[in-house]
Amino acid sequence: MSQLTQKVALVTGGSRGIGAAIAKRLAADGAKVALTYAKDASAASAVVKAIERNGGTAVAIQADAADVEAVKRAVEKTVATFGRLDVLVNNAGTAIPKPFEETTLEEMDRVININVRGILATTQAALKHMKSAAASSRSDRQWASVCWFRGS
Repeated sequence: MSQLTQKVALVTGGSRGIGAAIAKRLAADGAKVALTYAKDASAASAVVKAIERNGGTAVAIQADAADVEAVKRAVEKTVATFGRLDVLVNNAGTAIPKPFEETTLEEMDRVININVRGILATTQAALKHMKSAAASSRSDRQWASVCWFRGS
C-alpha cells in the first residue's frame, strides 16, 4: 500500500506540463487528486481522464492562480469533494518571456499575483485543512510538514 493511499492532493496549474505530471504521479501513488487550471478546460479534462483510465480519482477545478478568491474556492471545493486535504503542490506559475527592460508594470503585477499572492492565498486556505488532517495522525503530520510548514 502506498503512503499516498487515502490522501488527497491539490495541484495548482495541474492541467499541463510539470503540473500534469505531478498530478498523474500523485494519483498513481494512490492519492485522490484535485487539479486547477486557468483557461484550458479540455487539457484539464484530459489529465483527469488519464488519471481515471489508470484507476485513480481526480477532479479539475477552474481557478486562475492570480485570483485569490478563486484559489480559496478551489481549496474548499477540494475538501468538499474528497473530505480532506493532505498534500498541496503550488505548481502554478508564470514568467515574462521578454527582456526585463521591456517588461511592463502590468505584466509584473500578473507575475506577482500568480507567483507570490496566489501561492500565499492557496497555502493559507489549505493550511487550516492540512493542520486538521495532521492532528489526526503522526504520518499525516509528517506529510503536512513536507508542504512548506509544520502541522501542529
